Amino acid sequence: MPVNVIMPQMGESVTEGTVVRWIRKIGDAVDRDEPLFEISTDKVDAEIPSPAAGTLAAIHVKEGETVPVDALVAVIAQAGEAVEAGPQADGVPGKSATVAPQVKAVGVSTPPPVKPAERAEAGEIQSREAGRLRSSPLVRRIASEHHVDIGSIPGSGIGGRVTKHDILRVVEAGGRPASAASDRAAGASGSSRREGGPQAPIGGAAPAFADGERSAVAPFSVMRKKIAEHMVVSQKTAAHVHTVFEVDFTHVDRLRQARKADYDRAGLKLTFLSFIAKAVVEALQHAPILNASHKGDSVVYSRDVNLGIAVALDWGLIVPVIHRAQERDLRDLSRGIVDLATRARAKQLKNEEVHGGTFTITNPGTLGAQFGMPIINQPQLAILGVGTIEKRPVVIDDGIAIRLRSYLTLGFDHRLIDGIVADQFMALVKDRIEHFDPASV
Repeated sequence: MPVNVIMPQMGESVTEGTVVRWIRKIGDAVDRDEPLFEISTDKVDAEIPSPAAGTLAAIHVKEGETVPVDALVAVIAQAGEAVEAGPQADGVPGKSATVAPQVKAVGVSTPPPVKPAERAEAGEIQSREAGRLRSSPLVRRIASEHHVDIGSIPGSGIGGRVTKHDILRVVEAGGRPASAASDRAAGASGSSRREGGPQAPIGGAAPAFADGERSAVAPFSVMRKKIAEHMVVSQKTAAHVHTVFEVDFTHVDRLRQARKADYDRAGLKLTFLSFIAKAVVEALQHAPILNASHKGDSVVYSRDVNLGIAVALDWGLIVPVIHRAQERDLRDLSRGIVDLATRARAKQLKNEEVHGGTFTITNPGTLGAQFGMPIINQPQLAILGVGTIEKRPVVIDDGIAIRLRSYLTLGFDHRLIDGIVADQFMALVKDRIEHFDPASV
């Protein structure tokens, strides 16, 4: 029987999704779990895999359309089946689709010999298509505006993905991609951007301006629109208060340097964020109100610490969740943080990995911010912001010493969390970091 493809629910509070693009077209053969189309929701941008092997027989939702969760998106015809075109439902969202009149699965046969020239041409086309599929909607928009072939650009992202910086570098060079050799040379000697050369546009490239135009209008992406809505709702809902603690990371740095090689051999990255996450998870078990959520006139306490880690993307922000973080040691937390961040940027997160968080950590310090005042991720009650970790002169025993320190900022909902409770929690996090148990590394 034909297999229906439905709009998945990418998060417990998600009620709809927008089809950003179709990766396959009607008549294409698809394998089970092969990326079929890309969606955008208020929680995540993701490539949705095919639920079955067969032929894409019908598309019921056009690119750019938003439909409810569980709405019919497409139909996969399996081997030996034919799918007839159904009546078109005019004016019904998600139903005014392009449907193949009749698609029949064909049996396996031996393909005719391919000439070398045809093989080379096919390989070139496949390479261009792969480059396009590995890029984000923002990258494809920039490429379209500047008439750049994404498939000709060597991607520096995960799995060869073409990133925003890759496409902007080509645009700055007049639309000519750099050779692999020159890219390696730039990586070895330092890029021109770090040496005072042209900088990539911060916050994304502006749209192309027509001759004589002094302004241009670009619509919000689905993710950006939902982020804006959630931030406004959170500010209006929660009574935001922030408290800032300075934390010494010198001890943690020594432990990190001593064990870094061991983690590297195991294919893991031992970062400062790993230590912070472990300290936060332990402290939350002593402060259950900070791991709770708000619902109407009630407080919902969680037995598990489901730790959200904010990940910055080229096209927005996402908070994947490490579920039951209290059951993980430092090594498992390190693995989970890197894994979720990598798959978030590759649009490979699963439904359950983007919802259910009880506490969030965000790290604005990666670019040098001393500290920030993060907005709470509703319906959670608190969020921790990590400032840059750097060497600073401090007074110790009436003397000046150089120590590795950082500001940690806790944003909390004053409706349910008192200042003294927030400070007690932060004091516990500070103590856990500054006296981190070497045996647990």
